[in-house]
Amino acid sequence: MEREIQDSDGITWTCLQAFSGLSDIAEAQEAAQVKGEDNTYWVVCTPSGGAQSVRLKLKGEWYKEYSDEELLQEIKTQQ
Repeated sequence: MEREIQDSDGITWTCLQAFSGLSDIAEAQEAAQVKGEDNTYWVVCTPSGGAQSVRLKLKGEWYKEYSDEELLQEIKTQQ
């Protein structure tokens, strides 16, 4: 699961669920799940510029349920 969003500074953030590179989708979902927290996954967001990547804990089908503004707020909180 991947999603791109752009902030007000023109930086494009690419957010990718951790372990999404695994060939087995079910295995990738399980590996990315936050231990002890149902329906919560690790997501890494990487900027197009020189800023540092951030690691987020997001709920459910974050790639389609979170608005751009919600994702950007989560990124800002973790910076």
